[in-house]
Amino acid sequence: MMAQYLKLKEEAGDCLLFYRMGDFFELFFDDAKVASACLDIALTARGEHDGEKVAMCGVPAHSAEAYLARLIKAGHRVAIADQVETPEEAKKRAGSKALVDRAIVRVVTAGTLTEESLLDSRSANWCVAIGEAGGAVAVAAADISTGRFEVIETNADALSAQIARLNPAEVIASEASGFDALATTLRPSIDFDSARGEDRLKQLHGVATLDGFGQFSRAALAAAGGLVAYLDHTAKGSLPFLRPPQCSHANSCMAVDAATRESLELTLSAQGSRKGSLLDAADRTVTGAGARLLAQDIAAPLMDRTAIEARLALVQRFHDDPILRDRTRSALRAMPDIGRALGRLAAGRGSPRDLGQLRDGLDGAWQLGETLGRIDAVPPLLAELAPQLRGHGALIDLLTRALVPDPPVDADKGGYIAEGYDAALDDLRATGAGGRRSLAALEARYRDETGIANLKIKHNGVLGYHIEVPSRSADRLMAPDSGFTHRQTLAGVVRFNAPELHDLALKVTQAGAHALAAEAAHLEDLTERALETREAIAATADALARIDVAAGLAERAAEGGWARPALVDHPCFDIVGGRHPVVEAALAKSGERFVANDCTLSEQSRLWLVTGPNMGGKSTFLRQNALIAVLAQAGSYVPAASATLGRVDRLFSRVGASDNLARGRSTFMVEMVETAAILAQATPNSFVILDEVGRGTSTYDGLAIAWAVVEAIHEDNRCRCLFATHYHELTRLAERCDALSLHHVRAREWKGDLVLLHEVSEGPADRSYGLAVARLAGMPPATVKRAQAVLSKLEAGREKTGGLAAGLDDLPLFAAAAEQEEAAVDALRDELAALDVDALSPREALDTLYRLKSLANEP
Repeated sequence: MMAQYLKLKEEAGDCLLFYRMGDFFELFFDDAKVASACLDIALTARGEHDGEKVAMCGVPAHSAEAYLARLIKAGHRVAIADQVETPEEAKKRAGSKALVDRAIVRVVTAGTLTEESLLDSRSANWCVAIGEAGGAVAVAAADISTGRFEVIETNADALSAQIARLNPAEVIASEASGFDALATTLRPSIDFDSARGEDRLKQLHGVATLDGFGQFSRAALAAAGGLVAYLDHTAKGSLPFLRPPQCSHANSCMAVDAATRESLELTLSAQGSRKGSLLDAADRTVTGAGARLLAQDIAAPLMDRTAIEARLALVQRFHDDPILRDRTRSALRAMPDIGRALGRLAAGRGSPRDLGQLRDGLDGAWQLGETLGRIDAVPPLLAELAPQLRGHGALIDLLTRALVPDPPVDADKGGYIAEGYDAALDDLRATGAGGRRSLAALEARYRDETGIANLKIKHNGVLGYHIEVPSRSADRLMAPDSGFTHRQTLAGVVRFNAPELHDLALKVTQAGAHALAAEAAHLEDLTERALETREAIAATADALARIDVAAGLAERAAEGGWARPALVDHPCFDIVGGRHPVVEAALAKSGERFVANDCTLSEQSRLWLVTGPNMGGKSTFLRQNALIAVLAQAGSYVPAASATLGRVDRLFSRVGASDNLARGRSTFMVEMVETAAILAQATPNSFVILDEVGRGTSTYDGLAIAWAVVEAIHEDNRCRCLFATHYHELTRLAERCDALSLHHVRAREWKGDLVLLHEVSEGPADRSYGLAVARLAGMPPATVKRAQAVLSKLEAGREKTGGLAAGLDDLPLFAAAAEQEEAAVDALRDELAALDVDALSPREALDTLYRLKSLANEP
C-alpha cells in the first residue's frame, strides 16, 4: 500500500494528497502534518517507513468538501487519489490479496472549483493564464463553474491592471515567463506554445478554424493554450465545460490600475470584503449570476458608447416601469443558478439536484421570456436577450417527466426518478416495496411462532437482513430443530438467519440494486441530453444575469434618486448634485444627510485645485466623481441629480497610501511611484484624482513636487483632474494656468468650535483650520495653545520672507522650463560631439574642460 501511495505522491508533486482508504481520505508524512495543523485534526502514526513512524491524519469522505474548502482557502492545492476499481474487480485481477488500484482523479485548486459549497455564489472564480509571444502579451481567463472563457489582448504595462480587474483565484504562467512574479503557479513552457494552443482550442471546440471566434494573436493563443493545458492537467484528462472564447482588447474597457481599484474600493473594501465597496452599495441583484455579472461590469467599465447606451436604455425601461421591474425581480428571485448547475454537470460532478435546477431555471426563464415578450417599447438589448430565454421546451418537458419535484443532492440512494417515467423501474420499486411489506409480515409471524415479542428483522452492511433477539430469548432459536441458523452473538443480542428470510431478502436486495442501477443509467442519460444543448443553456443563463443586473440597477436608482448619465464625445465632466454612494449609505444608517456637490470640468476648466480643512470632505468629493465615471461607463444610473460626461479612457486615483514593506517602499515612495505612473500614462481623455501629493516629505520638497505635478498635468497630460492639497501656495498657479480653477470645501468656526459644511465652493480656502481640527480630535488644550504660538511665529516670518512660495512667480511654466533645460543639455552634447579627442594637445584638453564646465553652469 505504501509503495502505491509514494508513487501517487510523486505524481502529485507539491499538492497535498488525499488518499482514499474505505470511507476516509488519509494523508501521510509531511502532508499529514500540514493538514492536521491547518484543519485542527488529530495527527496519529501508522507503521514505519525507513525506520521512522509514518505521520497520518484523515477526514471522512462524505464530508471531505468542508475540509477541502479550508485547505484551499489556506492556499494549498489538493490531489484526490480515489479507487478506480472495486475490491471484487481487484480480486479478479490479481487474487484475494490484491490491492485496489487507485489513481489521481482530480487536482483541486483555488481556480478550478465547481462545488457549490466551495464557491461564493455572488463572485466569479477566475483562473487566469499569461501568454507571451513576439514581445506581445495576452491573458486567458476561465470561470469553469459557468464555462465562461475570455481572451484579452493587452501589453506588458497594462498586464497587472488586467489581472487586478479579474481578481483571479489563480494565475498560471510559463516557467520562462517574464511575469512570474504575478503568477501563483508556474507550468512547463511547452504548454504555452502558440501553435499547440491553436490546436488545443480547435480540438476543444471541434472546429477546423478559429476564425468564427475572432482574431487571435500568437500571444492570445499561447495564453489560451496554457490555460486549457492546466485545466486538463487538474481535471486529469476530463476537461470542464468551456464555452467558445470571447476575444477582446484591453482598450475596449476603461483602464483602471491596481492602485486605483484599491483606492476607490470598486469591488472590495480596504478590509478585503465586499461590504463597504462600490459594488456593495450598487448591488440590488437577486441572483448569484446577476451579482457576478455586476461585479464584472464595475470592474471593467466600457468604452463603446453604443454598448453603454444599450445597457442604460434597459435600466431605464425597468426604472420607468416599477410594476414590470417588480414582476421581473420576483421571477428572477425564484430561479436557481443554472449556469453553475450546468458547470457541475459538465465537469462530471453533477447531481440529480443540478438537473432539477436546470429544469426549474429553464422553465422560469421561459415564463419570464413570455412576460417580457408582451411589453411595448422594447429596448434593443432586451430584444436581443428575450429570444435566449426560450427554446428549451423539449428539455424542460423531459426533465419534468423524469425527475421528482425536489431531487436529492446524493444520487447513491436513488429516489430521484419520477414514478411513471420508466415502467420497468416502477416494477422494481414495487417488488422492493412488496418485499419490505413481506419482511414486516414475516417478522410478525416469527414473533407469533416463537413467542418472542422483541424479535426484529434488521439490516446492516455485513450480515444483510437478519433476525435479532435479546440474549435471554435466544435459547429457543438455538435448538437444532428451530429452523433458525445462528450468525452472531453480541452484548445483549443474538442474531440469526432463516431460509425463508434469506430468499425474501435476496429478492428485496436484488430489486433495490437493480432499481438503483436503473436510476443511475437514467441520470447519465438525462445529463447527456442536457449537455447536448449546453451552449444554449449557458446563453440563457447569461441573458438572465444581464436582465437581473439591469433590473437591480433600476431598483437602486429608484431607491436612491440616481439619474441616467448623458454621454458625449468630447472630454467634459458636468455633475450636478453628485454624491458618494458608499458614504451616503453609511450616513443614512445614522440618520444623517449627505451633502451633494457639483463638479464641472471642461476644456476651459479641466483642472480643479481643491483646498480646505481635513475632514472637510475633499477626499470624498474626489472619490465620488471617480465612482460616478465608473458607474456611468458600466451602464448604470449615477448618484447625482444630473450627469453629462465624456468617456474616460483611463482612471487614476492617488488618494491615500501605505507602506509596501515587502517591496522595500515607504509611504512616500509608493506615492511617488503612483504619481509617476499617472504622469506617464494619462491622456486628454483620462480622469485623474490626486490628494495631497507631496505631503510625505519635507515641506519645501513636497511643495516643489506638488507644484511641478500640477503644471505637468495642466500643460502635458491636459486631462480632467481634481487635485486636493493643503499647499495654499499652489493657488498662485491659477494666474498662470488658463484651465486651472480654484475651489475649496467650506468650514466655519463658531464660538471656538469648527463647523464642517462639506460644501464645495469656488475660490481658495481662507486658511487650513489645522489647529481647529486638532482641537476637534481631542488634542490637549495646552498642546493646541503651544501650536498656536508656534504658528504665529511662523506666519510672521512668512510675511517677512514672502513665504514658502517666494520667488515662484518669476519661475517659467513647466513646458518652458523643460525646453530651457533640454536646450542646455543639447548645447553641451553638441560641443562634446564636435570634439576630436585624439587631436587635442594636453593644453587644449585642459582649456576644453574649462569651457565645457562653464557651458554646463550656464542658466
